[in-house]
Amino acid sequence: MFYVTMFFQYMSQYMKTRLQYRSDLFVEFFSDLMSQAINLVFILVVFGHTQLLGGWSRDEIIFIYGFFLVPYAVFSAFFNIWDFNERYIVRGELDRILTRPIHSLFQIILERLELEALLGAVTGLAVMFYAGSRLNLQVDWFDPILFIIFVIGGALVYGGIFVMLACVSFWADAKTSLMPMMYNISNYGRYPVNIYNTVIRFVLTWILPFAFVGVYPAAFFLEKQEWYIYSFLTPVIGIIFFALSVFLWNQGVKKYRGAGN
Repeated sequence: MFYVTMFFQYMSQYMKTRLQYRSDLFVEFFSDLMSQAINLVFILVVFGHTQLLGGWSRDEIIFIYGFFLVPYAVFSAFFNIWDFNERYIVRGELDRILTRPIHSLFQIILERLELEALLGAVTGLAVMFYAGSRLNLQVDWFDPILFIIFVIGGALVYGGIFVMLACVSFWADAKTSLMPMMYNISNYGRYPVNIYNTVIRFVLTWILPFAFVGVYPAAFFLEKQEWYIYSFLTPVIGIIFFALSVFLWNQGVKKYRGAGN
């Protein structure tokens, strides 16, 4: 209950701060919307030259992209740790974090909230409904429950991978370019993995499992029965990778010696 209370207190303060600058909030939302629109246009351009891509139709890939946006929005809202190395290691702000009686990773997550990123989930849902209506998909009573489970699993996959990247800073405090590189790799999870070669498919499934953010869980709602086992593995993979990231974080904190000389 202590952690739940702290979460809502931080969230309340964050909303008060952000609502003081409503125009900035609107600009950020519009910028994200334009970025998502460009990605959608890219899909439409590709299907302007072909009817199927790896056995997937245009509307099916649009549906996968829409699903991908939802867990990605949750990740962006709660795991804004792109500059962890520079801010918390190089500048020494982790020293402040470690003096408080609350888990350090949880504190950093709360400090770096970007709840406006959740608006991206609205765009994702709109894209899914559009594609789903064109595909005549039927919604069963358990689909909303599985949808929430898959979204949480996908967000944990993203969070686990990027927290593990942040943990590298505990052992190598030099600035690195791993975060941008991994972000570019994560984009491959927006598309069906069977359009890639065997090596990339294996990496996106078991090494850097970004496929569990988009195509695998979305395949369940698209009634791709051959992918069902991967769909139901989504929350399992998410929990495993996030638990591993917390373990590495705890080990890294033990190695941390402060920013002083």
